[in-house]
Amino acid sequence: MAAQNNFIVLGRGASQNMKEGMGIIDANSGVVGIVTEVSADFSVVMSLLHKDSHISGKLLKGGETGTLSWNGKTPNIISLTGIPKNVKVAVGDTIISSGFSTSIPKGMMIGIVQEVKADKSSGNFIIHFRSAADFYNLEHVFAIDNRQTESIKTILEKARTKNQ
Repeated sequence: MAAQNNFIVLGRGASQNMKEGMGIIDANSGVVGIVTEVSADFSVVMSLLHKDSHISGKLLKGGETGTLSWNGKTPNIISLTGIPKNVKVAVGDTIISSGFSTSIPKGMMIGIVQEVKADKSSGNFIIHFRSAADFYNLEHVFAIDNRQTESIKTILEKARTKNQ
């Protein structure tokens, strides 16, 4: 069985302007994960292949969103849950980032649907997909610096406190 808490260490840190919360993509714009820790010279990325990684994904065709999760078994095969059974989903469909996060912009490639199964305990599908990022051969990645993150967090906090 594969490790369920997969982190990636990057040889770039705060000295190279890396920050917690940055999205990480591979050379083909496939989502890899999010930076969780930064030292002066290194960064730690919680990859999609981590049991606590729950990034939001979106079906490209229909636009429905769900939550990504990895069961810790097969590297590069991830699940998308929360998609209702009335949605048309087929093997080969594309899953992209939803844009619900300041870390990963909307429309980044997450994966390709491999299997669609009905969840017997709910009115939803369980969709298994192959990650766009090849975690077996990951060598070079890019960090996404959303320079609007702090402004977004500030206005969200203002809205939360106003509505309490």
